[in-house]
Formats: sequence, structure tokens, C-alpha cells
Amino acid sequence: MKKSDFTYDLPPGLIAQAPLPQRSASRLLQVPPAPAPFSDHVFSDLPGLLRAGDLLVFNDTRVIPARLFGTKATGGRVEILIERLLGGADARAQLGVSKSPKAGARITLDAGGVAEVLGRDGEFYHLRFHVAEGLEQWLLHAGRLPLPPYIQREPGADDAERYQTVFARNTGAVAAPTAGLHFDQPLLDTLAAMGVQSGHVTLHVGAGTFQPVRVDDLSEHVMHSEWINVGAALVEQVRRTRAAGGRVIAVGTTVVRALETAIQRTDANPDGELQPFAGESRLFILPGYRIRSVDALVTNFHLPESTLLMMVSAFAGKERVFAAYRHAIDAGYRFFSYGDAMLLWPEARA
Repeated sequence: MKKSDFTYDLPPGLIAQAPLPQRSASRLLQVPPAPAPFSDHVFSDLPGLLRAGDLLVFNDTRVIPARLFGTKATGGRVEILIERLLGGADARAQLGVSKSPKAGARITLDAGGVAEVLGRDGEFYHLRFHVAEGLEQWLLHAGRLPLPPYIQREPGADDAERYQTVFARNTGAVAAPTAGLHFDQPLLDTLAAMGVQSGHVTLHVGAGTFQPVRVDDLSEHVMHSEWINVGAALVEQVRRTRAAGGRVIAVGTTVVRALETAIQRTDANPDGELQPFAGESRLFILPGYRIRSVDALVTNFHLPESTLLMMVSAFAGKERVFAAYRHAIDAGYRFFSYGDAMLLWPEARA
């Protein structure tokens, strides 16, 4: 299977550059299995597309202001994108720099303090920050929000709130789980009142999510690693939902990745049952992989040739997904992080 199998043409004017004034005012394209027709909605219509007893699973990660700027001792400028907090004053990061610094190099930060280079592992550097307070707390006022590269503007005051989900609570992501951005508290209250349950996993979206697939032969692609936590409470919620005939609906591809990692067959889990899991995931989902952990997926529209587009194609069928994208483009839907959403149902199987 080739990366080029997942390309499509998108008019640049459909790339959303800012959020709508109201989260749930986004558009929502429902994509049932073929041959049922697509249906166009606004996101606040979602309760009418679900039923009592369904379980929505959200990713409760919280985005950190992970972009920093500084200067090397030679005078060269450096852009730092923190990929992961490692505890204490240490972090793993990508550096935008003309010449790679060696271990021991010190970067004087524009926001005050120094980042010391401890070492390098591939494209990531191990940095130790010498700043006036704890690193996580310091970043809240010193760092900049790492908006995706296709948003061609600097972050504004509104982004600090709108590039977080309303249920974000576990700090550690450098990009938002964007399907969750469409939910506001009134919509969550409506869903709860009609008997739709909510559960949470944590997947800290890493800087690797911004990296393009660099090989055309997808069997050669090395998936970036992200930390996930699927807790025992969520596993029990899923079990009870399925036993009662309800449906499990993932809010975002990050939730699918987390649940599918927790359902992998291992020596300790030979039947592939959903089990609690905390740790790293490099799971790469593309057509031919059968997603078993969820019954529907709320997701945004994804970049051409991205691993996320490959995942949704595995879930709903590549031809069906690409037909939905053509419909969305013709109908003027807004794409990517601040764009509109789809409610995808799985490809019909014999």
C-alpha cells in the first residue's frame, strides 16, 4: 500500500484558520455505510444521531504551550518544540536550527532562562531547562501554543482557550485532540440528559503528529510513539455498555489508537480483550486492519497522505471515506484542526 493512495486535492480556502465563535456550530457530516446517503448537519445535532445507552469516549489530554525560541552561544536562532515533559526540568524536543547543537550546548531562551542540550536521539533532543520555577508551570506563561503549521498566523488570545477541549485535564500534549473541540458544556449536558454516557482515555498527542509520512511504501513507515492511558474505569464502562446493547463511539482518532493498543493480543491477553493499559504506543492503523474497539467515530477532516486519513479509511473503507471527502469539499466544509467534523460508521462487513 502506497502513501500516494491517500492523496486528494483540497482548495486552500477550505483550511480553517480560526475556530467558529461557538464550538458546536461546526458542521457535521454523517457517513453511514454504503449505499446509505451522506447527511449534512450542524454539530449540535449530534444528540439526534445517538441514542440512550451509547458511550462517548473522549481524550482528556491537555495541550501545553510547547513552542519556545532562543539563541545559541554562536548567535544562531533556535526554535524549540517540546514533544514531551520527562519529569523535573527535563523535556524531549525538536529543534529548528541551522546547525545541530552538541551535548553540553546551552540555548539562551527569549522568555528567560537556559535550555541545556543533554543529548540527541534521532530527531529529538533531550533538554534540561534552567528556569525560575517548575518547568510545566513556567511554560504556562513562557511558552507559545503550538498551532499546526497549516494555520498561517500567530496564536491569539482566544487560542489559549479554543485550542483546548472543555474536558482537558491531564497536561502533556503538544496538539489538541481536535474532534473534541466541537463539544461545549451545553452539548455535553444535553447528551448526558438523554442517557449518553461519557468516558475518558488519555493520549498525549506528540510532535510526531505534525511530521509527514516520508516513504511511499507504507510498510517502511515507522510510526511515532505517544503515551496513552486506558484506565480500569473506562474498560468497565465499555464492558457494561456492550453488555447492555449500547454503542462505543470514539471522539477522535487518538481514542481509537488508545483503545486499539489496549486491545492488542499479547501473551497476557491472548483473546484481544480490552484491558487497562498505560505506556507507549506505536500502533499504525491502515486499511486491512480491523478496528474492533469502537462502533462509530467522530473525527475531523485530515491532511492528505496522513496516518490519520489512513486510520479512518481502515474504519469506514477507503472508497467511502474519499467519497465523503469529495462531498465535503463540494459542500464547502472547513478542514483540519479548527474545521468541521464527520460522524463515521464502520464499513459493512460480511
